[in-house]
Amino acid sequence: MIHIFDIDDTIIKRTSIWYFLREALKDKTIRLTQIIRLPFYWLKYKMGVPDFDFIENTVINLAGIEKSALERIAEICFENSIKKVIYAGAERLIREAQGRGERVIFATSSIDIAIRPLERFFGIEGSLASELEFRDGRTTGYLVGESFFGEKKKTAVMAWLERNSLKSEDVCFYSDSYADIPLLESCGRPVAVNPDLVLTRKAKKHGWKIVRFKEMFNAQ
Repeated sequence: MIHIFDIDDTIIKRTSIWYFLREALKDKTIRLTQIIRLPFYWLKYKMGVPDFDFIENTVINLAGIEKSALERIAEICFENSIKKVIYAGAERLIREAQGRGERVIFATSSIDIAIRPLERFFGIEGSLASELEFRDGRTTGYLVGESFFGEKKKTAVMAWLERNSLKSEDVCFYSDSYADIPLLESCGRPVAVNPDLVLTRKAKKHGWKIVRFKEMFNAQ
Protein backbone atom coordinates (compact mmCIF):
# COMPACT_ATOMS: atom_id res chain seq x y z
CA MET A 1 0.00 0.00 0.00
CA ILE A 2 1.20 3.53 -0.85
CA HIS A 3 -0.06 6.35 1.35
CA ILE A 4 -0.31 9.80 -0.24
CA PHE A 5 -1.30 12.73 1.94
CA ASP A 6 -2.47 16.19 1.08
CA ILE A 7 -0.99 18.59 3.67
CA ASP A 8 -3.20 21.61 4.28
CA ASP A 9 -6.04 20.88 6.74
CA THR A 10 -5.15 17.20 6.38
CA ILE A 11 -1.81 16.86 8.17
CA ILE A 12 -1.70 20.40 9.58
CA LYS A 13 -4.29 22.93 10.66
CA ARG A 14 -4.82 25.61 7.99
CA THR A 15 -2.47 26.00 5.02
CA SER A 16 1.30 25.67 4.89
CA ILE A 17 1.65 28.54 2.43
CA TRP A 18 -0.24 30.84 4.81
CA TYR A 19 2.27 30.17 7.59
CA PHE A 20 5.16 30.47 5.14
CA LEU A 21 4.06 33.80 3.67
CA ARG A 22 3.29 35.18 7.12
CA GLU A 23 6.89 34.44 8.15
CA ALA A 24 8.21 35.92 4.90
CA LEU A 25 6.25 39.12 5.53
CA LYS A 26 7.61 39.36 9.07
CA ASP A 27 11.11 38.82 7.67
CA LYS A 28 10.45 41.49 5.01
CA THR A 29 11.58 39.04 2.33
CA ILE A 30 8.31 39.76 0.53
CA ARG A 31 5.93 42.71 0.58
CA LEU A 32 2.19 42.61 1.08
CA THR A 33 1.68 44.06 -2.41
CA GLN A 34 3.25 40.92 -3.87
CA ILE A 35 0.52 38.66 -2.49
CA ILE A 36 -2.37 41.12 -2.34
CA ARG A 37 -4.66 38.95 -4.49
CA LEU A 38 -4.32 35.80 -2.39
CA PRO A 39 -7.39 36.55 -0.19
CA PHE A 40 -9.42 36.92 -3.39
CA TYR A 41 -8.24 33.51 -4.64
CA TRP A 42 -8.98 31.98 -1.22
CA LEU A 43 -12.52 33.40 -1.23
CA LYS A 44 -13.20 31.98 -4.70
CA TYR A 45 -11.94 28.60 -3.54
CA LYS A 46 -14.22 28.64 -0.49
CA MET A 47 -17.16 29.58 -2.72
CA GLY A 48 -16.52 26.53 -4.89
CA VAL A 49 -15.26 28.43 -7.95
CA PRO A 50 -11.48 28.16 -7.59
CA ASP A 51 -8.93 29.66 -9.96
CA PHE A 52 -6.88 26.58 -10.79
CA ASP A 53 -3.94 28.75 -11.87
CA PHE A 54 -3.84 30.86 -8.72
CA ILE A 55 -0.44 29.51 -7.68
CA GLU A 56 1.10 30.41 -11.04
CA ASN A 57 -0.55 33.83 -10.81
CA THR A 58 0.91 34.36 -7.34
CA VAL A 59 4.51 33.19 -7.77
CA ILE A 60 4.97 35.44 -10.80
CA ASN A 61 5.03 38.29 -8.27
CA LEU A 62 7.84 36.66 -6.28
CA ALA A 63 10.54 36.90 -8.95
CA GLY A 64 14.04 37.77 -7.76
CA ILE A 65 13.95 36.34 -4.23
CA GLU A 66 17.05 34.42 -3.18
CA LYS A 67 16.58 30.68 -2.77
CA SER A 68 18.65 30.67 0.42
CA ALA A 69 16.30 33.25 1.96
CA LEU A 70 13.24 31.13 1.18
CA GLU A 71 14.90 28.01 2.59
CA ARG A 72 15.77 29.88 5.79
CA ILE A 73 12.20 31.14 6.13
CA ALA A 74 10.84 27.61 5.58
CA GLU A 75 12.90 26.31 8.50
CA ILE A 76 11.82 29.16 10.78
CA CYS A 77 8.21 28.71 9.69
CA PHE A 78 8.30 25.02 10.52
CA GLU A 79 9.80 25.53 13.96
CA ASN A 80 7.63 28.52 14.88
CA SER A 81 4.31 27.45 13.37
CA ILE A 82 3.86 24.28 11.36
CA LYS A 83 5.45 21.95 13.91
CA LYS A 84 2.86 23.12 16.44
CA VAL A 85 -0.19 22.48 14.25
CA ILE A 86 0.43 18.91 13.09
CA TYR A 87 -2.66 16.82 13.77
CA ALA A 88 -1.99 13.97 16.19
CA GLY A 89 -4.18 11.65 14.13
CA ALA A 90 -2.27 12.38 10.95
CA GLU A 91 1.07 11.92 12.69
CA ARG A 92 -0.08 8.56 14.00
CA LEU A 93 -1.29 7.36 10.57
CA ILE A 94 2.00 8.32 8.93
CA ARG A 95 4.18 6.71 11.60
CA GLU A 96 2.08 3.53 11.59
CA ALA A 97 2.32 3.20 7.81
CA GLN A 98 6.07 3.74 7.94
CA GLY A 99 6.31 1.20 10.75
CA ARG A 100 4.72 -1.36 8.44
CA GLY A 101 7.30 -0.54 5.78
CA GLU A 102 4.75 1.18 3.50
CA ARG A 103 5.68 4.15 1.32
CA VAL A 104 4.41 7.58 2.38
CA ILE A 105 4.64 10.82 0.39
CA PHE A 106 2.86 14.16 0.26
CA ALA A 107 0.99 15.54 -2.74
CA THR A 108 0.28 19.23 -2.25
CA SER A 109 -0.36 22.38 -4.22
CA SER A 110 1.90 24.25 -1.79
CA ILE A 111 5.36 25.28 -2.97
CA ASP A 112 8.12 22.72 -2.54
CA ILE A 113 10.44 24.81 -0.37
CA ALA A 114 7.69 25.44 2.17
CA ILE A 115 7.01 21.74 2.80
CA ARG A 116 10.57 20.33 2.85
CA PRO A 117 11.03 20.75 6.62
CA LEU A 118 7.80 18.79 7.17
CA GLU A 119 9.15 16.07 4.89
CA ARG A 120 12.34 15.87 6.92
CA PHE A 121 10.36 15.74 10.17
CA PHE A 122 8.60 12.59 8.96
CA GLY A 123 11.62 11.14 7.15
CA ILE A 124 9.85 11.40 3.79
CA GLU A 125 11.49 11.94 0.40
CA GLY A 126 10.16 12.55 -3.09
CA SER A 127 6.90 14.34 -2.32
CA LEU A 128 4.97 16.11 -5.05
CA ALA A 129 4.63 19.89 -4.66
CA SER A 130 4.49 22.98 -6.85
CA GLU A 131 8.17 23.52 -7.69
CA LEU A 132 9.58 27.02 -7.84
CA GLU A 133 11.95 27.72 -10.72
CA PHE A 134 15.30 29.33 -9.94
CA ARG A 135 17.98 30.93 -12.07
CA ASP A 136 21.31 32.05 -10.62
CA GLY A 137 20.00 31.34 -7.14
CA ARG A 138 16.89 33.52 -7.43
CA THR A 139 13.24 32.86 -8.24
CA THR A 140 12.23 33.49 -11.84
CA GLY A 141 8.58 34.06 -11.00
CA TYR A 142 7.60 30.76 -12.62
CA LEU A 143 7.12 27.14 -11.66
CA VAL A 144 8.90 24.11 -13.05
CA GLY A 145 5.94 22.64 -14.91
CA GLU A 146 2.50 23.25 -13.43
CA SER A 147 1.12 23.68 -9.93
CA PHE A 148 -0.45 20.63 -8.30
CA PHE A 149 -4.02 21.82 -7.79
CA GLY A 150 -7.20 19.97 -8.71
CA GLU A 151 -6.93 17.91 -11.88
CA LYS A 152 -3.27 18.91 -12.14
CA LYS A 153 -2.53 17.13 -8.86
CA LYS A 154 -4.23 14.01 -10.18
CA THR A 155 -2.15 14.18 -13.38
CA ALA A 156 1.07 14.58 -11.38
CA VAL A 157 0.27 11.66 -9.06
CA MET A 158 -0.71 9.37 -11.92
CA ALA A 159 2.57 10.21 -13.69
CA TRP A 160 4.51 9.55 -10.47
CA LEU A 161 2.83 6.16 -10.08
CA GLU A 162 3.67 5.24 -13.66
CA ARG A 163 7.32 6.26 -13.23
CA ASN A 164 7.54 4.08 -10.15
CA SER A 165 5.66 1.11 -11.69
CA LEU A 166 2.88 1.44 -9.10
CA LYS A 167 -0.88 1.01 -9.46
CA SER A 168 -3.52 3.55 -8.44
CA GLU A 169 -5.61 0.83 -6.82
CA ASP A 170 -2.76 0.36 -4.31
CA VAL A 171 -2.92 4.03 -3.23
CA CYS A 172 -4.58 5.31 -0.08
CA PHE A 173 -5.05 9.05 -0.61
CA TYR A 174 -5.98 11.41 2.22
CA SER A 175 -7.43 14.89 1.63
CA ASP A 176 -9.76 17.50 3.09
CA SER A 177 -10.71 19.30 -0.12
CA TYR A 178 -13.28 19.08 -2.88
CA ALA A 179 -10.48 20.17 -5.23
CA ASP A 180 -8.92 16.72 -4.71
CA ILE A 181 -12.03 14.74 -5.67
CA PRO A 182 -10.56 13.81 -9.10
CA LEU A 183 -7.59 12.16 -7.39
CA LEU A 184 -9.67 10.61 -4.61
CA GLU A 185 -11.89 9.00 -7.26
CA SER A 186 -8.82 7.54 -8.97
CA CYS A 187 -7.30 5.84 -5.93
CA GLY A 188 -8.08 2.46 -4.45
CA ARG A 189 -8.66 3.79 -0.93
CA PRO A 190 -9.88 7.40 -0.74
CA VAL A 191 -9.99 8.90 2.76
CA ALA A 192 -11.70 12.23 3.49
CA VAL A 193 -9.87 13.98 6.32
CA ASN A 194 -11.60 16.95 7.96
CA PRO A 195 -13.61 17.22 4.73
CA ASP A 196 -15.29 20.39 3.51
CA LEU A 197 -19.03 20.24 2.80
CA VAL A 198 -18.68 19.24 -0.85
CA LEU A 199 -16.24 16.45 -0.07
CA THR A 200 -18.32 15.31 2.88
CA ARG A 201 -21.34 14.81 0.62
CA LYS A 202 -19.22 13.02 -1.98
CA ALA A 203 -17.61 10.74 0.61
CA LYS A 204 -20.96 9.79 2.15
CA LYS A 205 -22.48 9.13 -1.25
CA HIS A 206 -19.68 6.77 -2.27
CA GLY A 207 -19.00 5.24 1.11
CA TRP A 208 -15.50 6.66 1.45
CA LYS A 209 -13.90 6.62 4.86
CA ILE A 210 -14.23 9.92 6.76
CA VAL A 211 -11.91 10.86 9.62
CA ARG A 212 -11.78 14.07 11.62
CA PHE A 213 -8.71 15.33 13.43
CA LYS A 214 -8.76 18.03 16.10
CA GLU A 215 -6.04 17.26 18.62
CA MET A 216 -2.58 18.65 17.88
CA PHE A 217 0.51 16.48 18.01
CA ASN A 218 2.81 17.81 20.72
CA ALA A 219 6.04 17.90 18.72
CA GLN A 220 9.07 18.80 20.85
